[in-house]
Amino acid sequence: MTTHVAAHTSRSSPNFDTRTLPISMLVLHYTGMSGGKAALERLCDKTAKVSAHYVIEEDGRVFALVPEDKRAWHAGIGNWRGVNDINSASIGIEIVNGGHDFGLPAFPPPQIRALIVLAREIVRRQGILPHHIVGHSDIAPGRKQDPGERFPWALLAANDLGLWPSAEDMAQPSPSTAPPANAAQLRADFSRIGYGVDDASETDIITAFQRRFLPEQISGVACAPTRAAARSIAQMTPVL
Repeated sequence: MTTHVAAHTSRSSPNFDTRTLPISMLVLHYTGMSGGKAALERLCDKTAKVSAHYVIEEDGRVFALVPEDKRAWHAGIGNWRGVNDINSASIGIEIVNGGHDFGLPAFPPPQIRALIVLAREIVRRQGILPHHIVGHSDIAPGRKQDPGERFPWALLAANDLGLWPSAEDMAQPSPSTAPPANAAQLRADFSRIGYGVDDASETDIITAFQRRFLPEQISGVACAPTRAAARSIAQMTPVL
């Protein structure tokens, strides 16, 4: 992919404070509001007490709200690989999209192209590793659903932004050779990937994982493809 530099429009938010952890994560959200204007107004409203470092409009415009060295207020309560203060450890990007409350519209190509450019700059600048590029639903299973099952995680992974199961690992075994369901192995895989297995129910974690990696099979049930995908991603992820 050709290297570009994302052009930013400054739109200062007062909602930030001081980091207490080094930056190690990139967290992606959808705004879940009627449009970009409403989202920007809320993220810059002092009384709302929410913010993000960047907002990406549907047409690809990028708004910079909070300096990267400051702690924006985008993640709330969550856990990823043992980190509980996600805001202190992360850069947050809000992607303008109505979300589930507005029918979960598709993400326009100009918006995703702008996201890829911006995210690659951030990852390079901050030294963020692929297994630390996550969605809001990953860090808060059961509490959050964004950026949702229509978000193109596979395309981001193809651009070195995050992980994706290998085709070989996802090949369907025959019924006679399929490994038996193993709850302990699945829990260990989810823990190694980064999910807070002590902070959310198994059903919520499976649902969050499926929303990201198997968006056509969101059931909350650990089917064979879910177990295979979890094994694949876990094997790509360093042990804590």
